[in-house]
Amino acid sequence: DWIAARLTKALAMRETLYDAPFYRLVHAEADGLPGVIIDRFGDTAVVQPNAAWSETAIEAIVAALKAVTGVTTVIKNGSGRARTLEGLPEETSVLCGGVEAPIAVPMNGAIYMADVVGGQKTGLFFDQRPNHAFAAKLAKGARVLDVFSHVGGFGLAALAGGAAHATAVDGSAPALDLATQGAAAMGRSEDFATRQGDAFAVMEAMAEEGAQFDVVVCDPPAFAPAKPALQAGLRAYERVARLAAALVAPGGYLVLCSCSHAADLSSFRNSSARGIGRAGRRSQLIYTGQAGPDHPMLPQLAESGYLKALAFRLD
Repeated sequence: DWIAARLTKALAMRETLYDAPFYRLVHAEADGLPGVIIDRFGDTAVVQPNAAWSETAIEAIVAALKAVTGVTTVIKNGSGRARTLEGLPEETSVLCGGVEAPIAVPMNGAIYMADVVGGQKTGLFFDQRPNHAFAAKLAKGARVLDVFSHVGGFGLAALAGGAAHATAVDGSAPALDLATQGAAAMGRSEDFATRQGDAFAVMEAMAEEGAQFDVVVCDPPAFAPAKPALQAGLRAYERVARLAAALVAPGGYLVLCSCSHAADLSSFRNSSARGIGRAGRRSQLIYTGQAGPDHPMLPQLAESGYLKALAFRLD
């Protein structure tokens, strides 16, 4: 009953915000369930029990989740650094129901294919929804480059927003295959291309090729997940900005993101600006974004505001 009460409260807010059941249902302590992440994909939910208490109470969590939301499939994604710190094993399993294929997820007019069993984290990053939407506004008629694309997050949103063409770059072949499936489901296969490889190496190669794009987006993994990695992480963000800026056509846009808890907004913004400057470009900062409202934060817990997105217009 204690768990169900919190799930009921969390569900009420998401149903107010979204007209389809695709969202983060529980965002850990901000929803009163510390260490628990639950992402919803229609009739399927993926639970990340990242704290020892939630691992112990997983059966009660699943029972309450089914009763409150009516989902029929629940997947446990037991991977990640947090579980290691809690002394918990890494394991992913289907707790009830079943999934035979990637789930089609509508978001911002795009269609994403989420592998909720074998994909990264829960299979899709709902947190970037508002930033996808803003970037899509910049992409009308544009040539778009989506670096660290995962399953096509920004690239497919750009196509939905009227982009002429989008290219997705990622190191994961399975993720790029899902992105390609998403473009096909949108009827935009001819306007979508992928390039697999190390993102830094691909950006360097594209610069040598003389490639330019109207909109370039970089949404890398957390380079500074904890304070000991902060300085190295900030240098990595600066390098991303420098390499990406070289690929932006004059008058085009550069969108840079960070999901690092340890790098605050000011530090990330400064690193990004240095990288753009070292690429020999002048910029205007036109947008600062964060995670969507299905990823609430506690005002007194600054670390929970992990996601940052910056959009620059480059001369």
